Amino acid sequence: MLAENIKSNTGNLPVRVMFQDEARFGRLSDPRRCWAPWPMRPLVKKALIREYVYAYAAVTPADGQLDWMLGSKMDTLTMNVFLRQVSENHPEEFVVMVLDGAPSHRSVQLEIPENMVLLRLPPYSPELNPAERLWAELREKEFANKVFDSLDSAIVQLALGMWRLENSPPELHSLTGWKWILESS
Repeated sequence: MLAENIKSNTGNLPVRVMFQDEARFGRLSDPRRCWAPWPMRPLVKKALIREYVYAYAAVTPADGQLDWMLGSKMDTLTMNVFLRQVSENHPEEFVVMVLDGAPSHRSVQLEIPENMVLLRLPPYSPELNPAERLWAELREKEFANKVFDSLDSAIVQLALGMWRLENSPPELHSLTGWKWILESS
C-alpha cells in the first residue's frame, strides 16, 4: 500500500515518512504520583477548569525531526493549515503522512498538498502511531502536578515543551524510532 502511495511522487522527490497526531491540553490538572523524602507528603493543587488548546504534531522517527503547531480546535480547517505548514517545511521532499482515522483526517474538505500523501492506520490502533508517545512525554514532563492561572499560561507551557522536543532530535528518535518503522524505511 505504501508503494502505491509513493507512485504519486511524480517529481521523484526524496521520501520522508512522518507520523501525525493531535492532542488536547489545558487547565484541567493532571495529579500524578511523585517522589518525596520520607516523612514528607507532597500536596498537589487541583484545577477543574475546562479550557483547552490542541497540539498538532508530525514526527519523523528516522531522524527525530518534529513539525508542530497549536490550534484552538481540532477540525478540518485546522488540519488543512497544519498539512500546509508541514508541506512548506519540506518543499524538496515527498511526505508520506501516517495518521489515524479521525473525522478531520477523512473529510472531503481536507486539502492534501501536492508533495504529500496520507496513509491511514487501521481503526482503533493508537499503539501503531509513535506520535502518541509525544503526548505522554509532554503530560509527564510539562503538565503533571501543575495548575495554570489561565489558558495562556498552559499554552506557554505546552509551547515550551514542544520547543524542547523539537530541539532534541536524539530524544525524539529514541522515543519514536521503533524497530519496525526504522527497518521499513
